[in-house]
Amino acid sequence: MNTMKMFSRGAGLAVGVMLFTHSLAGVAATVTVFVGNTNFTGTAADVFVPPSTSINVNDSVVWVWEHNDHSTTSGTGGVTNGLWDSGTYLGALPHAFTNTFTTAGSFSYFCKVHVSVGMTGAIMVASVDLPPTVSITNPPDGTTLSAPASFTLAATASDPDGTVTNVQFFQGATSLGNVPTSPYSVPVNSLGAADYTFSAVATDNAGLTATNSVTIHVVTPVAIVLSAPRFLSPTDFRFNYTANPGLSYMIQRASDLSLGNWTTLGTIMATNSPMLFDDPAISGSPAFYRVGLMPNP
Repeated sequence: MNTMKMFSRGAGLAVGVMLFTHSLAGVAATVTVFVGNTNFTGTAADVFVPPSTSINVNDSVVWVWEHNDHSTTSGTGGVTNGLWDSGTYLGALPHAFTNTFTTAGSFSYFCKVHVSVGMTGAIMVASVDLPPTVSITNPPDGTTLSAPASFTLAATASDPDGTVTNVQFFQGATSLGNVPTSPYSVPVNSLGAADYTFSAVATDNAGLTATNSVTIHVVTPVAIVLSAPRFLSPTDFRFNYTANPGLSYMIQRASDLSLGNWTTLGTIMATNSPMLFDDPAISGSPAFYRVGLMPNP
């Protein structure tokens, strides 16, 4: 938001204009300070306008020369501390010098030519508290589970400039628990078939919050039916099986049911139903196949 303000000073009605940008938390802004302000008589006043400026960390100050033979030099009483120095500018106008403030504190500055007549200024830089971050790590967003579904709802959280005081978990608008320390997790039990939204809200020591949400799908498992067996060649056998898209199934093969020696051929997440399975390396006869639904992760 840009705002114009007028400043007037005592006798002579010396007037300057400051253009500044209000700084939102986490958004860098730029503030303008005029150098060598001009009054209504057209003569130069050896001042900074405004003499005192408040900004946030990572904001910038741009000094704009209205007259030359001035500098903006960090320090006090004519002694520089080396943080910034525009040098004394004697050239054509307009001219500007910019400094970005990356740390909090109070920073005094002066004009090297006119410090003796009080041409000084100050920049007050306030720290900006940053919110925490939070991410649900289990289950992943979009996960499909079989009913009744039970799992651990877990999240990680951190704060770049403070500490995380707690993570609260929600199923929709219902709180599942408030966890004060890592690891952040709560149990979820026996969900029926439906879509669910879960959220984790992290709060830091300054009271700022962050939220992460996931949606999961819980489905009623269909009966697994094997069908359409066929040989593509003496060593390549295919069949179909019914499945729930998003659920995982284990396919196994055995040569003798009485021995119970099943060989796992693969674990596959279903993408449709029925699913097609191809065994391109069958050997021996007979061969038996079975498909089983994997448990929820």
